[in-house]
Amino acid sequence: MLNSRTKLTSLLRLLLIITSIGSLYAVSAIRADGPNIVVILVDDMGYGDPGCFNPQSKIPTPAINSLARDGMMFSDAHAPGPLCHMSRYGLLTGRYPFRTNVGVWPRQPLIAEDQMTIATLARDAGYHTAMVGKWHCGFAEDGYDNPLPGGPVDRGFDSYFGIRASTDIPPYFYIRNDRAIQPPTLQIDANNSSDWSPIQGAFWRAGGIAPNLQLPQVLPRFTNEAIAVIEQHARTRTREQPLLLYLAYPAPHTPWLPAEEFRGKSGAGMYGDFLMMVDAEIDRVLQALEAASMTNDTLLIFTSDNGPVWYDEDVDRFGHDSSGGLRGMKADAWEAGHRMPFIVRWPARVKPGTTSGQLVCFTDLLATFAQIMNLPLPDTAAPDSFSFLPELIGTETRNTPRRTQFVMRPGSVQSMATIRSGPWKLITELGSGGFTRPNRLQPEPGGPAGQLYRMDQDPNEEQNLYLEHPLVVARLQHELQQIMDAPASRLTDPEN
Repeated sequence: MLNSRTKLTSLLRLLLIITSIGSLYAVSAIRADGPNIVVILVDDMGYGDPGCFNPQSKIPTPAINSLARDGMMFSDAHAPGPLCHMSRYGLLTGRYPFRTNVGVWPRQPLIAEDQMTIATLARDAGYHTAMVGKWHCGFAEDGYDNPLPGGPVDRGFDSYFGIRASTDIPPYFYIRNDRAIQPPTLQIDANNSSDWSPIQGAFWRAGGIAPNLQLPQVLPRFTNEAIAVIEQHARTRTREQPLLLYLAYPAPHTPWLPAEEFRGKSGAGMYGDFLMMVDAEIDRVLQALEAASMTNDTLLIFTSDNGPVWYDEDVDRFGHDSSGGLRGMKADAWEAGHRMPFIVRWPARVKPGTTSGQLVCFTDLLATFAQIMNLPLPDTAAPDSFSFLPELIGTETRNTPRRTQFVMRPGSVQSMATIRSGPWKLITELGSGGFTRPNRLQPEPGGPAGQLYRMDQDPNEEQNLYLEHPLVVARLQHELQQIMDAPASRLTDPEN
């Protein structure tokens, strides 16, 4: 009797092992069939800069336009914060940047060691992960002769080549994985352009610079590195595992340094010329994907981290509206600070030449990738991430919650917050909250204490309805406080 029970138990254990192996094989097979993913993030480009989003743009952008022609444009996509480090933190983690102290980035990592990122998710799904470009999410800095912990290779990327922040924020040096290739042992003087504002043109700050870094060469150098990743993947890994490449260009952020072949070629001064160069570098990446026979099985996302530094006088001077009719600029709570051109090209699944009005935030990349990779999201991961995969592939969305709200803090007034809920947008105080002056105003007696706009009827935020709809204001204030007080805004997704 005992022997029979032992044999039965052994048989059951064997069946369990076989089943487990089969399940693991099936999961591996699903993951191995996942698309390559390339995320191209440019820097300080406005909603109205690409011709596909603004037919009146004075800046030729044929490469970006080709992505729109071959993919899906999103007209209501938003950065999770209207500044570089805020935006990048949200994109990588699926978490709103107001949930952490983003101000520590110059000396500390913004992303916690145990925090899920798009890279750790992809690596768990069997992807090879690589990052090239501007990090701006902090390292644990202890001198530039020592390792730089807490950066991309410690947050899920197998390889990294880039710079710590913008090309106008010293020190300036290249990083390979977690080490400075050369420390910033030289000094560079500050620079400005006389015919632009102090934060436009060929502007950079004084500070340390590495002997092997020349500011005009950073942009093409990053393209070269990205192409090398693509070519290496095509040679060695295509059949074994898909690729996740995050290419974070530090342009057209200042300094505006267009190469000679682009100078004077746009209708928007040196900014437009530099953006033409950015578009040409993107085209080089697209050509590399095509040459590697990777275009058809690659999901490519293109967007910008936040709005432009482009003033009303620049619009008058050049006849080019970098914000595409939206109000404000970089750092603002108004739409031009955070509503971004956003394009997804995925030849195998996304219908070309389409446009979506679905509300999207960069934090949604993580949940979307998880659904594509057929991986569950832990309850503690990606707390503000909603999958927009059903929107991409045109499937029924009953089992996948859509994003209906978006919450953000602007870049200059920390007490201010904004919430978008359905067609309504509430800004809790008066002013831009960012770079547009005035960034903060005190309420007048009997006047509104904040701003309320009906975005489907007033996308340019011209008519403040704060006093006309007190019940809407109260409801949005309650929703905003709930989201900011809670650890997450993501609903439980039955499929994840």
